[in-house]
Amino acid sequence: MTDAPPTAPDLHVLIADDHTLILEIIGMVLEHTPDIKLSTAVSVDGAVEQLKKNGSFDLILLDLDMPGMHGVETLKQIAEMNSGRPVGIITGGPTPRVVEEMTKHGAAGVIPKTTSMKSLTNAIRFMAAGERYFPLELMQEQKARNAFVSPLSEREISVLNELADGKPNREIGEKLKLAEATVKMHVKSICRKLGVSNRTQAVITARDLKLV
Repeated sequence: MTDAPPTAPDLHVLIADDHTLILEIIGMVLEHTPDIKLSTAVSVDGAVEQLKKNGSFDLILLDLDMPGMHGVETLKQIAEMNSGRPVGIITGGPTPRVVEEMTKHGAAGVIPKTTSMKSLTNAIRFMAAGERYFPLELMQEQKARNAFVSPLSEREISVLNELADGKPNREIGEKLKLAEATVKMHVKSICRKLGVSNRTQAVITARDLKLV
């Protein structure tokens, strides 16, 4: 009589998303995946409570748009609480800016919510193994963006990113430590270089060009 081969240890995965339907669908799929044990939360606070209660996870996936989520700041906070183990991002519409920012600050990956359940399962295993997961279409968009020569200066791109978040000139100046008059000058320059007449059109055009 031969001994049965050892089974692989379960991957303990925490997914935090405020859309309970998404969590239920993912849960229905993963309950039939024997090597993955799923825990869920519907907010950042919920994820923090899970970490305090259960300790670190092999992988944590955070919804970029859920309550209490503050982008890179929260990513770093949760990664620290997770003892440096992988933390990835789930989002409905990942932009090149999001991919670049999350990659730069150590995210294990960025998963669009349009990802198939089979691909999600593979991505979970991939990231839990210490690899980074970014879908091919996102990497192609990033490559095209990098190949595009922007007409804007680095400072104008910084201002444009704040415009895309809907901030007025005063708040942009406070964030970037610029005088409000200087911000106005940059906004005019951005509009001129992009061939538009106002800040709203500048943001729309910039998104079309994958500048933000």
